[in-house]
Amino acid sequence: MQCQQRAVVELFVGRHGFGIVLQRVQLQLLELRLVVGVRFEFVQLQFVELRFRVELRRGRELTDGSAAGGGPGARVSGVGIGWRPEIAGFVADLAGLRFCEVIAETLGAGMPAPLAELRDRGVAVVPHGVALSLGGAEPVDPARVERLARCARLLDAPLVSEHVAFVRAGGVEAGHLLPVPRSREALAATVANVRRTQAELAVPLALEPIAALFDWPDDELTEAQFLTELLDATGALLLLDVANVYANARNRGTDPLALLDALPLERVAYAHVAGGAEHAGLYHDTHAHPVPPEVFALVGELCARHRPPGLLLERDDRYPSAVALRAELDALAAASGHPRV
Repeated sequence: MQCQQRAVVELFVGRHGFGIVLQRVQLQLLELRLVVGVRFEFVQLQFVELRFRVELRRGRELTDGSAAGGGPGARVSGVGIGWRPEIAGFVADLAGLRFCEVIAETLGAGMPAPLAELRDRGVAVVPHGVALSLGGAEPVDPARVERLARCARLLDAPLVSEHVAFVRAGGVEAGHLLPVPRSREALAATVANVRRTQAELAVPLALEPIAALFDWPDDELTEAQFLTELLDATGALLLLDVANVYANARNRGTDPLALLDALPLERVAYAHVAGGAEHAGLYHDTHAHPVPPEVFALVGELCARHRPPGLLLERDDRYPSAVALRAELDALAAASGHPRV
């Protein structure tokens, strides 16, 4: 009997797709008990097993190209680059490009023609949000969440990403990504906001820890503990910015390898790499300077532990020549072991 019940549960979820968020799966299972007559306690036990199945399937989707959306063969894999209008021509000429990323807030009602051409080539385009304020004490703005979900639908994206940060409080916009206090209270607020966001998304959400120039004095958790508990509580994926790992370790005087060893690297959907510069004794993640050799070395250390499906170069200002950009992409490919684009 239990085998039959389990088959019904798995068939039900298979018909509705694994891209739906876990909260919706749970609601469907609650309704399922009325259809097949199983006891609620049994459904609860099956949901625990099902949650692991969904998370494992999500991980496979990001690496084998079977993620919902993105068109035939579109996936997050290999070496990618952040798409910006200023370098659209350069990106279009990358014949081996498999994925790129666009700032979600820069998209209007339609898709820019160069992005549409990339999508027609089978390049996966990931919307990257910067304004949800997931780490804020206030609930996320439903309109902003819907805009991010709309971007994912427009791009037929395999996933979306946002930051573990807050950008506003009490109606005041900071204009910058600010670090979340690593306290239990802040963790609970962030979990709630991530779940609110996931409830409106039809694809997985990846969370990016930011580069922080300061830490709050009332931190109760380490960065690895905070992130691990956040991912466990929400089922979200991790967008690991290697440049941020380097910047934080350099400014804090800590070992970046210790953080890599403490993070659940198997949850990494993809990784960022970017350049920075030192100013007034602090290293700033500028996205406007060349990637330093130390960051490429850290990419090698990351990939030796667990190579992400994709690694993406970010550049947002002071755009260099096509030759210099190509050299950084080649260096990223060499450090990660992924093919050149």
